[in-house]
Amino acid sequence: MTAVTVAEVRSVRRRSRFALITGQALAGIGMGVTFSSGALLATRVSGSESWSGMSATMTAVGAAVAAVPLAALARRHGRAPALTTGALVAAGGAAVALVAAVIVSFPLLLVGLALVGVGTAVNLQSRFAATDLSDPGGRARDLAVVVWATTVGAVSGPNLIQFADDVGLSIGLPALTGPLLFTIVAQLIAATIYFVALRPDPLRLAARIRAERTAAGVVSFAGLDRNGVRTGVISTSLSHATMVAVMSMTPVHLMDNGASLVIVGVTISLHVAGMYAASPIWGLLADRLGRERVIAIGQGLLLASLLLTSFGSARADLVMIGLVLLGLGWSASTVAGSALISESADPARRTVVQGRADLVMSGTGAAGGALAGPILAAIGYSGLALVAIALVATVLVALAWRARRRASSPGEPDDAIAFGADEAPTTPARGVP
Repeated sequence: MTAVTVAEVRSVRRRSRFALITGQALAGIGMGVTFSSGALLATRVSGSESWSGMSATMTAVGAAVAAVPLAALARRHGRAPALTTGALVAAGGAAVALVAAVIVSFPLLLVGLALVGVGTAVNLQSRFAATDLSDPGGRARDLAVVVWATTVGAVSGPNLIQFADDVGLSIGLPALTGPLLFTIVAQLIAATIYFVALRPDPLRLAARIRAERTAAGVVSFAGLDRNGVRTGVISTSLSHATMVAVMSMTPVHLMDNGASLVIVGVTISLHVAGMYAASPIWGLLADRLGRERVIAIGQGLLLASLLLTSFGSARADLVMIGLVLLGLGWSASTVAGSALISESADPARRTVVQGRADLVMSGTGAAGGALAGPILAAIGYSGLALVAIALVATVLVALAWRARRRASSPGEPDDAIAFGADEAPTTPARGVP
């Protein structure tokens, strides 16, 4: 077998980026619709607003449960099988949720929503997949481009709620189930793209290059930064919990205050735009300014969002602005935190670390969604936002601790791995500068 060339690496990198971007755009449609209508559907099927947060909770639980198995599947067989499997499970989950709504079975609806949540695990793994063949100096940028791709579908998805609902009603489906049809179709198309276009598989190509470099005796590794992994996991997970808790309760709060489905859709669309549209900027800043500084910026945006939504909860326009800031803060923290995790992990176990990081991130999101409903019922939307400030404070403490550690240990190792995957080479392929 001939050695991997620069041209081959660049070709696979371009093809993989196309597949990931396209798949994320399509999957974003389904996830955007589900996020917007899920809480309302849970309320209708359960008959109680107290259960509304279970929509976000179960999708987060599904993402958490699927994170490690999908990472293990990717490690053994490559990104294409892992992402394809996840998308197919998400499509099946949407079908189960639709049936549950038709027969009015809340337990079955929860199962379906959990399976839909596997699509979120695919979304999270895709951002790491973008770094499989990345150079260290552009890892955050490559990761952010795939995060950005979700904008196309995720922003349009919430605005399709009314249209999707009308489609569902026109064919005899119960109210709020039409959006699930869109989720099914979008995930099936995304699965097809992952299966067909992620060939050669970027992770398996990276493994091949690593084997070549190891055989040539040119492998080098700068070291493992456990504190960096820990800080990245805390930042991504608690930022995600903050976002899920507030975002999942916003449609319920707006509807209770007389807002229409159109207003709810626009608000969530702008929120999702904040989550994804600016991600390339955060990626660029994270590569240039450092991961920790961009995480800190993200926490500042989250704090501003929580204060605005709390004290401006009676006004739909202020809630809308607060949700945009919530999305921007999540984006900055997730992009920079994910890059910090990738570059700080041991290359021999990077995929494992990524899977566990996604597990924690989704798990905290599930907890945030589960607690959001009871908190909303007990102290209202304003109180929920104020309670979430404690999560922001925890991330800032973690950043301060890392800064102190780095100041006291200036020789702490930095990542110098060329391709950014756990099976990737530690030096470039032949001819790669």
